Order: sequence, then C-alpha cells, then structure tokens
Amino acid sequence: MAEPVNATQEITHRRVLNIALPIVLSNATVPLLGAVDTGVVGQMGQAVPIGAVGVGAIFLSAIYWMFGFLRMGTTGLVGQALGAGRSGEVAALLTRALLIAGMGGVAVILLQLPIFWAAFQISPASAEVEALARDYMQIRVYSAPAAIAVYGLTGWLIAQERTRAVFALQIWMNGLNILLDLWFVLGLGWGVEGVAIATFLAEWSGCFMGLWLCRHAFRNPAWHAWERVFDRAALKHMMAVNSDILLRSLMLQTIFIMFLLIGADFGDVTLASNQVLVQFLNITAHGLDGFAFAAEAMVAQYYGAGKARHMRRAALITSFWGIVVSLGMALFFALFGGQIIDIMTSAEEVRSGARAFLPYLVICPIIGLASWMLDGVFIGATATRDMRNMMAISLLVYLAALALLVPSLGNHGLWISMLVSFVIRAATLAWRYPKLEARAALQKDNLEAA
Repeated sequence: MAEPVNATQEITHRRVLNIALPIVLSNATVPLLGAVDTGVVGQMGQAVPIGAVGVGAIFLSAIYWMFGFLRMGTTGLVGQALGAGRSGEVAALLTRALLIAGMGGVAVILLQLPIFWAAFQISPASAEVEALARDYMQIRVYSAPAAIAVYGLTGWLIAQERTRAVFALQIWMNGLNILLDLWFVLGLGWGVEGVAIATFLAEWSGCFMGLWLCRHAFRNPAWHAWERVFDRAALKHMMAVNSDILLRSLMLQTIFIMFLLIGADFGDVTLASNQVLVQFLNITAHGLDGFAFAAEAMVAQYYGAGKARHMRRAALITSFWGIVVSLGMALFFALFGGQIIDIMTSAEEVRSGARAFLPYLVICPIIGLASWMLDGVFIGATATRDMRNMMAISLLVYLAALALLVPSLGNHGLWISMLVSFVIRAATLAWRYPKLEARAALQKDNLEAA
C-alpha cells in the first residue's frame, strides 16, 4: 500500500492559510460576478432587468447546486482515499464524478421546459420579469454539463490541497465572464441575453481548463480501469454519500427558493432589493467557504488515516481563521455596504429598499460562521447522513419562523428567518460532532486490521 498522503503532516496556521487563501481569493470572484451581472443590467435604470437576471440565475444555480454533491462528496471521498494511501481510487473517483456530471447536465438540457415551467409555478414573478428570465435561462442552460463538471473537478483538486489550481480556474472562468458581461451588455447593448451568453461561454471554457489542471489523473491507468470505476462497493458508498448530500442540498435550496418566492410577493422593487443584498450573502458564504474547504481537505485526510486528534485540531485551526474573516466582513459591510448598493444599481427605489435591510447582512457573517465551518468538517468526514438530518431540522424551524414572523414583520421577518436557519444548522451539527471522532477511531482500527 502507498504511504498515506499528508497523514503525518503537521497541522499549522501556515498550512491552513496555504489551503484557504487561494480559495478565498478565487471565491471572491464568484459573488463579484453576481454583482457585475446585477450591476451591468442595473445601469439600465429599471428594476425589471435586475429581477430577471436574479430570478434566472437563482433558478439555474439551484438546479446546478443539486449536483453540488459532486464537489462536496468528491472532496471527502478523495481526501479519505489520499489519507489511506489509495492512489488508484483517487483517479477512479475523478472519472466517476465526470460521468455523473455529463449525465446530469444532459438531463437538465432535455428537461428544461418542464423545469422552467415548474420553477415559475413555484415562484411566480411579474410577466415582465418572467419573460426576461426565460430568455436568460434558455441560453445559459446549454452549459449545464460544463457547470456541473466544474463541481467535480474543483472537489478533486481541493481534496489534494491544490487550491492554487482552483484559484487559477476560478480567475479564468469568472474573469472571462465579467469581461464578456461588460462587452456584451454595456458595449453591444445585448441586455439580459448578453449576460446569459457570457456565462455560457465562461462555463464551458472553465470546464476545459479544469480538465487540463487535473491531467495528471489521466496518467494513472485506474482512471479508465472500468472494473474499478464501476466497482460495486465503491459505487454503493459513493451513491450513499451523494444521495445524502443531494437531499441536504435540496433542503438548503428550498430555504433560498422560499426566500425568493415570498420576496417576489412583496413586489418588483423588494425583489430587486433582496437580489442586491443576496450578493452580500454570496460574498459572505464564498469568503468563509475558503476555510470550510480547508477543513474539508484536512479532516478528510485525517479521517481516512484514522487520526481523530489531528482531525479535531484541523477543525479548530480552520475555525479560528474563519472567525477572523467573519469579523472583518461584518465590519466591511457596516462601513461600505451603502456605497456598494449604490454602485450595483442606479434605481433609487431599489437603493432605498436595499439599505433598509442592510443590517441583516452586517451580522450575517458572524451568525452564519459556525454553520459553514461545521459543514466543512462533516463533508470531510463524509458524515452525510448527519448533515441530511440536521438540515431537515433546520428547514422545519425555518418554515416555522416564516409562518410566525413574515405576517407581522414582512421582509424583515423573511431575513430574520434566514438567519435563524443558520443558527439551528450550526447547533445541531455541533451536537453531532463527537460522533465523528468516535468513527475516526474505528477507521484507524480498520486500517490496522487491513
């Protein structure tokens, strides 16, 4: 058996930052992209195009993120294979992820009409917003296989702590998207369709670049050793992990879709205001995800090697840096949030609406930190059943909060309910954490027996 990768490597602040900072920088381009998408159509001076891009992007992102198990599950499974010294399984896992991405992407394209119909039935918008949103979605959906494949490719790279490669991938893909946004919308006047075409081209280019970054996997014959790729036990384990993550992701997306649905009922201006503020939420999530991803990679490796004490230290050090970043984000939003809103839209009614609810986004990084970090820990340990069950509890509490708060507080109740869901998710995962260390000890016994 090969020597376990990183199983005895020292856990230091330097190592955590080497993993996390490239992810933080690369993830910063993702909400920046959303902000540019919103900002370029915002220069049209109308609420409807902003809402249309927001609705279309959220619907497609929700569909694609149902395949987010490829990113999360691949990171956990590959990291554990590395920790156990199983290099052939590392290569085979990449092939499995790409096959799932291809089949999933084609299915989304073939089923686009009923999917779009169902989306607007679940979350109706004004006729003007819906028409423009459909134009956006009907273009961008054809990059579904590429967008889904990028999840698997980045998860495979993160598991090996190759986060600089992930940084290069995200900079290329999102940088190209932003440049094309500016050219197609502001330069050529293509409007909402220009935003969609820019994203379509950027997602396919990102997929091809990701394959090139993972090219050394294809030097291991195990990537096309079909008996290994389709090994029944490995597939069964991967399916169990991925199905739990899928259910968890569906419940998480239900929270955001309910947020969108109820926000749309408050009118186009409130919908556009919430869309502007969602970019702050995206900035928070992607900024803190850098340290959650570091936790995923390190916890996975130590869990695979059966080292519970190392796993705990990795969780603590990555969380320390998460606290530092979350406090910095809260301060930044408090000082400059109003100016950011003004840059993102020139519609005065949208500016006023977004400013009224900005305080919720100021406290969001602090309140949401524990849920993001614990997600990373549980993904690394592939404790996906716990993640699924605790998300179910969080969803139920969120729905109860909506029923209690929205009728009396309106959009304020909507934002408070979102924050409550973060708190409940963190509290329930923390309750389950001691079980992870017990399972890691069992993993060590299994390795020694083998």
